[in-house]
Amino acid sequence: MDHPQRQQKARPLQSHQGGQGGLLFFAILAALLAFIAIIAMIVLSSKQLWPSMLHQVPEGHVGVYWRGGALLKAITEPGFHLKSSITRFEPIQVTLQTDQVKDIPCGTKGGVMINFEKIEVVNRLRKEYVYETLLNYGVKYDKTWIYDKIHHEINQFCSSHTLQEVYIDMFDQIDDKMKEALQADCIRYAPGIEIISVRVTKPSIPDSIRRNFEQMEEERTKVLIAMERQKVAEKEAETLKKMAITEAEKNTQVSKILMEQSLMENEMFMAREKSLADANFYRVMKEAEANKLKLTPQFLELKFIEAITNNTKIFFGNKVAHMVLDQRLLGNFLQNFAAKDYSED
Repeated sequence: MDHPQRQQKARPLQSHQGGQGGLLFFAILAALLAFIAIIAMIVLSSKQLWPSMLHQVPEGHVGVYWRGGALLKAITEPGFHLKSSITRFEPIQVTLQTDQVKDIPCGTKGGVMINFEKIEVVNRLRKEYVYETLLNYGVKYDKTWIYDKIHHEINQFCSSHTLQEVYIDMFDQIDDKMKEALQADCIRYAPGIEIISVRVTKPSIPDSIRRNFEQMEEERTKVLIAMERQKVAEKEAETLKKMAITEAEKNTQVSKILMEQSLMENEMFMAREKSLADANFYRVMKEAEANKLKLTPQFLELKFIEAITNNTKIFFGNKVAHMVLDQRLLGNFLQNFAAKDYSED
C-alpha cells in the first residue's frame, strides 16, 4: 500500500479518538461543577447555622441550656461556647443585682390605703445553686421569691400596724423586717437566693392625712427647737457659772497666796524684830554688866568732876545758896589739881 492510502485510513481513526476525549472532558467538568455546588451548599448552610451554634456568656453570668424543654445540668462560665441548633441558651446573672418592686398598695390596721412607690431588693443567686433554683422556679425565680413576696410581706406588715406606726414610728424598721422575712423563706425553700439588703421608700398617703402629719411634724419641730434653745441657755448659764466659779477659785487662790505671802512677811518681820530685840537686850545687858564693872567710886568721882568742869560757870565760896557739894569729892579734886600744878612746876 502506498503512502496516500495509509493517510486516508488514519484520518477516521484520529477523528474518532478526538470525539471520545471531548466527552471525557465534559464529564469531568460536570463532576467538578457538581462538587463545587455541593461545597457551596454546605458552606451556605453552615453560615446559617453558625450564629445559632456559637454564643457568648457575659461576665457575671453563667450559661444555662435547655434541650427539648428539659433543663440540662451543664453550666458554662463566661466566654464563647458552642451548642447544637436544637439547644436553647439563657445567661443567668450570679453577681449582685437590684430588683425594683414598684406600686405596692396596702391597707393599714385603721383602714387607710397607702402606696409604696418603690422598694429595692439587692440580691444574688449563688452559682452552685443555679441548676436547683432554675429547676424548681424557672428563669423568673425572682418574681416568685422577691416581687410577689414583697407584695405579700408589705401587706402583712401594714395590716397589723397603724398609719402612725407605718408612716413614722416604725418606718425605719421596715427595711430590716422585709429583709428578714425574705431571707427566712429563701433559706427554707430557695437556699440559692441570698438577700443582701432592702430599701423601702416613703409611702404615699392621702393628702388630708399628709397635711395633718406635716402640721404635727411642724409642731414637733417647734418643740424640738424650743428644747434645743433651752439646752443652749442652760449650757450658757452653766458655762457662766463655771466661769464665775473659776474666777472665784482664782481670786481665792490669789488671796490665799497673798495672805501666805503676808504671813511670811510678818513672820520674817517678827523674826527680824525679835532678833533686833534680842540683840538690843543682849547689848543692854552687856552694857549693864560693863557699867556695873565700871561704877567704882573712883569712876563716879571722875565723872562728877568731868561734869562740873564742863560747866561754863563755877561758883566757889561758903555762901552758895542752892549748890550742895560733896566736900570729899571737891577736896579730892582740889588735891589732884594742886598736885598736877606742882608736878608741872
